[in-house]
Amino acid sequence: MTQAISRRERALGCLVGGAVGDALGYQVEFDSWPQIAADYGPGGVAELRYNRVSDDTQMTLFTVEGLLQAQPGAEAESVRLAYLRWLVTQQEPMPPMGSRGLAALPWLYARRAPGNACLSGLAAGGEPGVNPDSKGCGTVMRSAPFGLRHSPAEAYALAEACSAFTHGHPTAGAAAGALAMIVAHLMEGASPQRAVSATLLHLQRSLDRSETADALQKAYSLAGNVPPGPNTCTPLGEGWIAEEALAIAVYCFLGTDDVRAGLVASVSHGGDSDSTGAILGNLYGAAYGHAALPREWASQAEGRETIAALAEKLSGE
Repeated sequence: MTQAISRRERALGCLVGGAVGDALGYQVEFDSWPQIAADYGPGGVAELRYNRVSDDTQMTLFTVEGLLQAQPGAEAESVRLAYLRWLVTQQEPMPPMGSRGLAALPWLYARRAPGNACLSGLAAGGEPGVNPDSKGCGTVMRSAPFGLRHSPAEAYALAEACSAFTHGHPTAGAAAGALAMIVAHLMEGASPQRAVSATLLHLQRSLDRSETADALQKAYSLAGNVPPGPNTCTPLGEGWIAEEALAIAVYCFLGTDDVRAGLVASVSHGGDSDSTGAILGNLYGAAYGHAALPREWASQAEGRETIAALAEKLSGE
């Protein structure tokens, strides 16, 4: 247990860690493992050549803004409206006149490979039930903030509900809810193993959550047998779908408390490396706090001042 770490430190670590993992993985998103090994060496992506974050961090920040602007009992609707503001950043080259908050920041208007389901779902208004067959990881990579200010059960329910704005498949909601629940447990001082185990028990209560539960169980087993390293996450998939992205991050999270080594392992594979890196960065930051992140990477995070300000507001400290 690590209760001595303040909620502010955990929230800052969660959001900055997500940006770090995102940027690390965005360098090689869509590359195969042989391509990555040829470019970065057999040790994987161990250097941050560029600090650009992707849609993963962009949407995560809009999740935070939606939570901060919400009226009591209307958080899901506030998050939906925040996602619609994010959609504008992907359609316009610069902030429209009168833009406020995150929508007024030019750096967030960079289009960094946004997910098709996120774009199409929000273009249709972000109404629940859109894209009923979609369970892409775009719903998971934005959901850590729900766990930063809510109890585990509340975080799960809210993340699951907000997942449906873009991804209608039950597994997408379960995976998003699971990440939020793990983060919420970590914010309360639970160990990584306890946070994941408690979430796994919650998932096992419903058949609709079975794909996510099975993926987390595989991650748990692999972490106990294969130390995370370059391309060791292959048995868990490539991370393009929700439960696989979460499983890869959880495998690295449980497999090592060496934050640098874990982040390198989480992005050094032929798959959706920015999302798996972002999710793991969220987990490490919530578990061990901002100080545990590699200093040279954390200091370079794109939009760091904005991220830090949002983290402080969301933590309530």
